[in-house]
Amino acid sequence: MRTVLVALAVALLAGAMFARHSAPTKGPYHADITRTPGVLNPDVTQQNIATTICKSGWTRTIRPPTDYTNALKLKQMREYGVGGSPAEYQEDHLISLELGGHPTDPRNLWPEPYPRAAEVDSVENELNAKVCSGAMSLSDVQLKESELKHTDG
Repeated sequence: MRTVLVALAVALLAGAMFARHSAPTKGPYHADITRTPGVLNPDVTQQNIATTICKSGWTRTIRPPTDYTNALKLKQMREYGVGGSPAEYQEDHLISLELGGHPTDPRNLWPEPYPRAAEVDSVENELNAKVCSGAMSLSDVQLKESELKHTDG
């Protein structure tokens, strides 16, 4: 009986490892709430979203330079204990710039692995559209994004 149970467990584990999943993936790890709690940009408020996050091209005016984010990515990869090439990660804003996140505070940036980083970019764009259309408040989309990255990566 024990042999049958072990064989069944091995078969289930192998099936889970090699099964194809059609649902969106979760990241291999999520943002650490202590290291990366998320920090808001004090210059973005619900009252001024039309001239900040909802204005086309606005994020380009506040995006940090790549030499800053690349150096921070290497430091944070060590802190998070992740390996591989830095090219496998995007130094991502926990609260994205298009949702009013702080551009340079290290507590709002973390090394998010690809392909998850690219998948989450589309979610950020959808949330931006919702806040700019009035379907959701700025604080609600910021909370939703924080929850996503702290639980699913």
